[in-house]
Amino acid sequence: MTEAKPKQTMDFAPDALHFVPLGGAGEIGMNLNLYHHAGKWLMVDLGVSFGDETTPGVDIILPDTAFIEERLGDLVGIVVTHAHEDHLGAIPYLWEDLRVPVWCTPFAAGFLRAKLQETGLQDKVPIHVVPLGGKVKLGPFDLELISLTHSIPEPNALVIRTPAGTVLHTGDWKLDPDPVIGLLADEDALKKLGREGVTAMICDSTNAMVPGWSGSEAAVKDSLTELFGRWKETRIAVTCFASNVARLHSIALAAHAHGRRVALAGRSLWRINEVARANGYLTDLPPFLTEREAAFVPREKLLVICTGSQGEPRAALARIANDDHPDVVLERGDVVIFSAREIPGNEKSIAKIQNGLMRQGVQVVTADEEFVHVSGHPARDELVQMYQWVRPKVAVPVHGEHRHLTVHAALARDCQVPEVIVPDDGAAIRLAPGPAVTLGHVHAGKLCIDGKRIVPLSNMAMRGRTRMAQSGVSMVTLVMTPRGDLLADPKVTAMGLLEEDEITEEVADLTARVRDAVERLSKTARQDDAQVKEAARVAIRRSFNSSQGRKPLTEVHLVRI
Repeated sequence: MTEAKPKQTMDFAPDALHFVPLGGAGEIGMNLNLYHHAGKWLMVDLGVSFGDETTPGVDIILPDTAFIEERLGDLVGIVVTHAHEDHLGAIPYLWEDLRVPVWCTPFAAGFLRAKLQETGLQDKVPIHVVPLGGKVKLGPFDLELISLTHSIPEPNALVIRTPAGTVLHTGDWKLDPDPVIGLLADEDALKKLGREGVTAMICDSTNAMVPGWSGSEAAVKDSLTELFGRWKETRIAVTCFASNVARLHSIALAAHAHGRRVALAGRSLWRINEVARANGYLTDLPPFLTEREAAFVPREKLLVICTGSQGEPRAALARIANDDHPDVVLERGDVVIFSAREIPGNEKSIAKIQNGLMRQGVQVVTADEEFVHVSGHPARDELVQMYQWVRPKVAVPVHGEHRHLTVHAALARDCQVPEVIVPDDGAAIRLAPGPAVTLGHVHAGKLCIDGKRIVPLSNMAMRGRTRMAQSGVSMVTLVMTPRGDLLADPKVTAMGLLEEDEITEEVADLTARVRDAVERLSKTARQDDAQVKEAARVAIRRSFNSSQGRKPLTEVHLVRI
């Protein structure tokens, strides 16, 4: 499944401690982190990212695991920090190339098992459940989980102890003083770790550019309770990240405070609800209504929680905005609250849904107008607090684009961290002994799910599809004698290039241009298939470049009779 690469022979000294990110460094999402010591490798997280307008036909992007596949005999396992897709979502697709056990906490295990059912691996992947705050030894790595807070239950920092040094891998986190669901961040454990001595901290950078603190989920609950009280005679819908179990809890409590029943609309919400209740979360709430049941609840007594906060075209809210949901209907005067921040790149998709809702006379409320969301990642003051507790010798910012990593690195230096390394995917970093240093780079590519295949994102088919989406496609068919005489007019087809009212005229012009280009070739050249095809291709591309400023992907089929 992975892209074939020559085996890389970089020397990883067995007595040293190394860090090699294959995803999530220089980007948000697709997290895959490797640690090396004593000849063994540990993988922390194996996540996905998602396609956009630059990857037509691709929804899911995966990290390329070719580097570690060459060393499978030395890979001791995968540890998952928490249950977000960008940290475990690639396991169902890539596990058969790795075939090692997975360790995670109960909620992440439940979520992963549900995802594995979609690929038929639920009985094949060995999943070891580690209790909150638990410890496990994998090869030369002594591991300890430290509970933190985030926008999903059971987020964990991972302490990795080796004879060469100790690493704190934070995963995704924040310092929420009232998280509504789950434990508080284990401040005592972090301080204790700082006193013991930490070689390096590999730390979340998502909100390194945001001043202050990220805010508390409990404050969002109070704000939603006040907001819901403003609309007494209308239907209310709220969209949020399905994985944010605390937000589901906050929305439900706020709705119940105003006598509203709560329904879920969207498959991923029901999956999270099932996993959450199986692990002891949301159990203080009555069962949620189905979409079908919601259709029979009076308008003023209903609140619907919907998938689709990021503009996903197949999500429940998109169908509601298009007025084609089979059960959930919004009317003029109803309200939709976007209880989430938009992920960069999703702005157009989200705007499309909001426009569809507004055309129906539905009021749209976002985090720009009202306090309906807090981030799950640490703002600058939280990062400072973490550095004060942990006091690492080396800071390695990850989980962010380069602008986030660079700002985070400057903050770490301000916090008096002696050494700071800003990595990118594939960087092979020696953390200890001696000064931290980047030794070089290993292969760290991207794969994608293309229909039923997993292929390199940069392969010929994907490059061609991108060109087709951006520049259109033209096809030319030529029928000639072996001596080079045209037996019929060239047949020209253009896709994604011509308006309906100009097709006849433009195709006639293109046909004439191709005929002229071929007939201007010498007699010898007309007998050469390659020269004939190139003349026709150039004629088409020059015509479109002159009229539209485009150079379409052009294929020429030549038949000699």
